[in-house]
Amino acid sequence: MPPAAAVPSPSVPRKKSRKAFWLRQLHTWHWMSSALSLIGLLLFAITGFTLNHAADIEGTPTVASGQATLPADLLPLVRPDDRPDGKRPLPAPVAAWIAKTLPLTPHGDAEWSAGEVYLGLPRPGGDGWVAIDRETGAVTSERTDRGWIAYLNDLHKGRNAGTAWSWFIDIFVGACVIFSVTGLFLLQLHSAKRRSTWPLVGLGLVIPALIAVFLIH
Repeated sequence: MPPAAAVPSPSVPRKKSRKAFWLRQLHTWHWMSSALSLIGLLLFAITGFTLNHAADIEGTPTVASGQATLPADLLPLVRPDDRPDGKRPLPAPVAAWIAKTLPLTPHGDAEWSAGEVYLGLPRPGGDGWVAIDRETGAVTSERTDRGWIAYLNDLHKGRNAGTAWSWFIDIFVGACVIFSVTGLFLLQLHSAKRRSTWPLVGLGLVIPALIAVFLIH
């Protein structure tokens, strides 16, 4: 009589089914997170290079100055009073007049002192400020533009980019973490057929660690 055929263990199909399930899940999360973070990764990679070579890629700042006089009907809104020095926004009519008259968009709190109102307007890739003499209503301003490379570099650092950009960076970081972690698990699942997987991962850790320990002083 021919030998009876071996009956496969029921645990084998379960293991294959479990592995197939996790492969599908990991691939789904991996491609979704990569799609979300693709443009951000390009931006931060390119600006990482430009920041690393900032001394070699210097832009020529352009500075625009402005002078004006606050209209008589607005002057009472900034005239000296008994309020202590401190920070508070410009009165809305004054801010609207400045935005219309000068190449600046006032926002945030200004510094109010006895003789002057000073509003700093830093932004990605440049700076600006406006000062108002509280007695005479004389308005002076300055706007500095350091170019688009400086603009992108400041976005990389989150410098003066506002709350919305700060939220974007946090969400982008989360997508990158998911992309990296799911990639690590996918490497684990495929590593049996790709012997160079873990040596390459190890090099990715060892090379920057050696540079940090021995070559950075």
